[in-house]
Parts: sequence; C-alpha cells; structure tokens
Amino acid sequence: MKVFLVGGAIRDKKLNLPIYDRDWVIEGATPEELITKGFQQVGKDFPVFLHNESHEEYALARTEHKLGHGYTGFITYFSPDVTIEQDLIRRDLTINAMAESPNGTLIDPYGGLQDLNNKVLRHVSEAFREDPLRVLRAARFAARFAHLGFHIAPETMELMKQMITDNEINHLTPERIWCETKKALKTQNPQIYFQLLRDCGALAILLPEIDNLFGISMCKKLYPTIDMGIHALISLEIVAKITEEIDVRFATLTCNLSNSLPHYQYCLPHHKNKYSEVSLIEMLCHRIRIPNSIRELAKIVSKYNNLLNNIEILEPEMLLILFNSIDVWRKPKRLEQIIMIHKACIFGYTNTKDKIYSQGSYLRSAYKIIQNISVRAVIDEGFKGQQISKELRRRHLSALSQWKHDISSKNIY
Repeated sequence: MKVFLVGGAIRDKKLNLPIYDRDWVIEGATPEELITKGFQQVGKDFPVFLHNESHEEYALARTEHKLGHGYTGFITYFSPDVTIEQDLIRRDLTINAMAESPNGTLIDPYGGLQDLNNKVLRHVSEAFREDPLRVLRAARFAARFAHLGFHIAPETMELMKQMITDNEINHLTPERIWCETKKALKTQNPQIYFQLLRDCGALAILLPEIDNLFGISMCKKLYPTIDMGIHALISLEIVAKITEEIDVRFATLTCNLSNSLPHYQYCLPHHKNKYSEVSLIEMLCHRIRIPNSIRELAKIVSKYNNLLNNIEILEPEMLLILFNSIDVWRKPKRLEQIIMIHKACIFGYTNTKDKIYSQGSYLRSAYKIIQNISVRAVIDEGFKGQQISKELRRRHLSALSQWKHDISSKNIY
C-alpha cells in the first residue's frame, strides 16, 4: 500500500502559496483494509475515506467511465491494481494532476510542473470533456491565479467551447453552478471568471441575465458610451479591490441588470410589464439557488443604484424611503455596502479611480442627521403606538429638510 499527496496541495506548494487542504490517494489497498485501520468511509459506493485523527480525505486510486450526462454520469472503478498514474489522468488540469510520494518524489506524468512554470491551465486528457463542471473550474482557476499571470491554453478553451456546443453544460445542477461561482467571487479577479464563461459560451446558458448585458450600449450624460456587459465586469474588478464580501461583489455585478430589460421585452412581448430589475435578480438567484442573504442586497442595489446618481437633488421624503428600504436602522452596514457598489459603478464608466465621488459623503451625512434623532425621546414625550412612528418620521423629514437647506446655502456638495 502506497500513500500519495495529490492535487491542490502539490500545486500550491510549488507556487509557494498557503496550503489549506490536503488530499491523499492510496494505491494498492481495499476499502476493507482502510476500515480495519480505522478510516471512516464517506458514502457507500465511493472510495473516499476520512482519516480517524487528521480527518483529511483519503481516496483509493480509481478510474472512471462515462455513461450518462452531467458530472454525475460516471461509473467508478477502484481496485488495488489501479495505479496513481491512472488515477491522475482523470483529473481536470495538469497543474492539479501531480502527486508526491512519501519520500518526496514528484509524480508528474502529464506535464503539470512545466505548465505550472509556464503559467498555463491545460486539460489533462480528452476525459476533460466528460465533466461539464470542469468548464467552470477552469474559469475559476483562471480567476484565482490571474494575478500570477496564468491563462487557459488555447486547446483547452476550444474544448470548453465544444462542450457548450454539445450541450453538456446544460446538465449542471444549480447547486454546483452556484458553488463554483461563489468560489470565483472570492478570488482576486472574479471578473475573469465571468469573461471566460462568456468567451466559451457558457455564460449565455448558465447566467443569461448577465450575458444579455453585453452588446447593450449605455450613454451617461457625463460619461462615454460603454457596453454594459463590459461595464459590469469593470465595476466588479474595481469593487473586488475594495472588499472581499461576496454579497457586495455579486450585487455590483448585477446592479444594472435593468439595462437588459429591452431584451426580455423584445423576446417575450406578452410579458412586457412583467420584468423589472428586481425580477431579473429574482430569476437569476432562484434558478441557481443563491442564498437569501446575498440576493437581498442585490435586489436593493438593483432597485436604488441609479437613484444614487443624483442623490443630492432628492427630496427629504425620498431620502427617507431609501434609508427605510435598506433598513439602515437595524443594518447600518448596508449603507456602506451600497456606497461601495455605487462608487465602483461610477468609476466603471471611465475605469478610473481619479474621479471625485461625493455621493458617499452626502449619504453618510444625511444618515448622521437622522441618526441623532432618538426614539426614546419621542416615547418620553408621551407618544404611543402608531403615533411614535408618525412623529419619528416627521422629525426625520424636518431634520433632513433643515440639513438640505443648510448645505444648499453654504454650497456644500
């Protein structure tokens, strides 16, 4: 029995990156032998086991044979006679198809180290095309390692395109689509993931609401005309440099979906009044099972993002509606989130950080004014029941009106 360290741990070790997870492959063993040694089997028919002390995953060397559609349509064969080289050939990319023996010897039958040095993401074999999830994984690794200069090999991109043509991508489950997308959103350059999915044709199938932004030109009064799909990716790139929060990044990517509404109204004229920027967010989030915590921020931003363009001229009542809608009283963090997103969108029109962004300071100042109004003071003055909320609203509007008058007379903002 031989035990090999495999996959991402080898790759990240060679790249001098932190190693968070270690996976192992065992050659020359049976499930019964591992169970006898105290390993816990994960699943009934799949040869993966958890170590009784480290809880790291150990898998028996195995091969796979494609029978059905999607990433689950495989029959797995495992036996003591399956070699580590046979196990590695079933993996997705050459940089993930390396192993290390107990004495430190590198097992690299498919040129993973060379591709690692050349910063190339290349498929190991034609078996790549049998698993549609690998299209998303290749795009995700490209986003993850973009800052190191990695790119997808042309022949691998061609294979990804062919997989889309063969409709294999249609068999991915919503959960797997979101799982890979969530991981991509955590990378330093999440925009590359979406761009590569568009390049190979997967974006139009998996995330059509985002794909439909491409080809739509939007001309803002003070900004040059820009393709809204490109703008979405530029804005995502900008906000990714500001925050690692996935909900903020996703909301930035989807904040201008309303610009694709003409597409839906043209394709589905009998639903002309059905679609809105919020309903497009709902369609997208529902289809790939995006958690409520992420979709709620995206819906709020999609509804109010354009309103922030002219925040300085909004009446006090509209400002108060905005604050109530984002529930700033219980979730003050949301105010900073929508400011980050709107700022990224504004800078996305010119792809520059040198512009002056006054809307954020304006919103913070307005919130500070009404934040100083105490609910306790209203109650202590004898207001009860619904009178409390009415009086609080009156005081909020009065304070905002006075504040707007003061900054107008001083020509602030």
